[in-house]
Amino acid sequence: MKKMKKVIIIGAGVIGCAVARELSKYDLDICVLEKGLDVPGGTSRANSAIIHAGYDDQPGSVKAELCVKGNALFDELKDELDFHFEKNGSLVVALNSNEERKLQDLVKRGKKNGVRGLKILSSKETLKLEPNLNPAVKSALYASTAGIVSPFGYTIALYENAIKNGVKFIFDSNVEKVVVENKKMKGVVSNGKFIDANIVINAAGLHSDEISKTAGIDYFYIDPQKGEYFVFDDTIGKVVSRTVFPAPLEKTKGILIAYDVFGKIIIGPNSESIVDKEDTSTTEKGLMEVFMGAKRIVPSLRLQDIVTYFAGVRAQPSTEDFIIESYPNKAYGFINLAGIKSPGFTASYAIAGRAVELIKDLGFKLRGKKGFNPMRKNIPRFRDLSSKEKKALVAKNPQFGHVICRCEQVTEGEIVEAIHRGATTVQGVKFRTSAGFGRCQMGFCGPRIIEILSRETGVPARKIRKFGKNSYYFSGNIKSVSNRLS
Repeated sequence: MKKMKKVIIIGAGVIGCAVARELSKYDLDICVLEKGLDVPGGTSRANSAIIHAGYDDQPGSVKAELCVKGNALFDELKDELDFHFEKNGSLVVALNSNEERKLQDLVKRGKKNGVRGLKILSSKETLKLEPNLNPAVKSALYASTAGIVSPFGYTIALYENAIKNGVKFIFDSNVEKVVVENKKMKGVVSNGKFIDANIVINAAGLHSDEISKTAGIDYFYIDPQKGEYFVFDDTIGKVVSRTVFPAPLEKTKGILIAYDVFGKIIIGPNSESIVDKEDTSTTEKGLMEVFMGAKRIVPSLRLQDIVTYFAGVRAQPSTEDFIIESYPNKAYGFINLAGIKSPGFTASYAIAGRAVELIKDLGFKLRGKKGFNPMRKNIPRFRDLSSKEKKALVAKNPQFGHVICRCEQVTEGEIVEAIHRGATTVQGVKFRTSAGFGRCQMGFCGPRIIEILSRETGVPARKIRKFGKNSYYFSGNIKSVSNRLS
């Protein structure tokens, strides 16, 4: 029997997981190496959580093409993978005549990019759709194909389905370099050990330029761009029902206002060039820039309604476009999926399809896998079930009758299911269940989640981590937090 080709994917962010799931349709030996402890990695867990329509990108760019293609795939992906996604549309609002001219430019771009459902709305039409917008709005560009998504939910769905179809994920695995001999891919060195592979796919996000250099491909670099966000308490309701952008600036789409799939309003991001790719700190100056930018569009926003804030770092490529390439004459078998910034989340599955095309173009014959299963079922979200469904679930498993996170109404049953599906950290549970997203920000449920993680995994509570490698909650022995945590 012929030996299967070995594929290594570097990075378990949304791109790495999308590629892993798409390649799991074929008879390949696939391994994903991720330096973190769980999915999603890097930028995929800190972003705007929106699906772009595709009117903003420069016509003819790779971004423009794959954004529109990726957008069109989400309905089918949701049906197969059961993640939170809603096609609720977006608005770009103009508050003056100069901004109105920018809307016309976006319409022209969108039509060239093949975006459907674009329409310029009058002030009256705009305010009818979104009555909480600044009454000074003159007009708006409406895009019906835009949507909102759970970024971690989507990435985790890809990950779980890839595993179901035979993909191996190795966490806490830091790839130091790829190994090329005689212009041909040999494998990678991770945590000091060599792992052989016929194909290596670089989906390392912010560090994709560093990985690429080790393969001898060094014509581009990643300029990390930090963006800060605020999240509001869901008690303020749907201040907006669609994603709302200001007229775009020269290099950014501007500070948006959106409600996420968990019913909360999110605003951001700003944009700041930084040096440290791991710098996700926030500043008063940056956060106030975000707040005032959003308040210009929705004047009713109040600081006292904010429950949390965070920052993400975007992988801005020096090329200004996605870098999706193979190098048959220099590093045969090496593929770059680098510089994937916005709209990378939207384009993710189209990028995965392009990666498959590149592998075929290199001459690798891909044979379809018998028994590939495209379906994945999400953890039941207890708060969304009918009374009848809740009773049936509790009768089957009493843990679903025990609420742990009061803010989000997340039960012990959901948390245990998340752990059994691979969550080993508190944020791993949070990303899979929404426990901790509410007003108290884990003030009440955090200790109980740590306790359940310890119980289900057998790891002492003092060794349970938030998400990163050294993010322990406790230092030394635990004496008085709880008898069950000691």
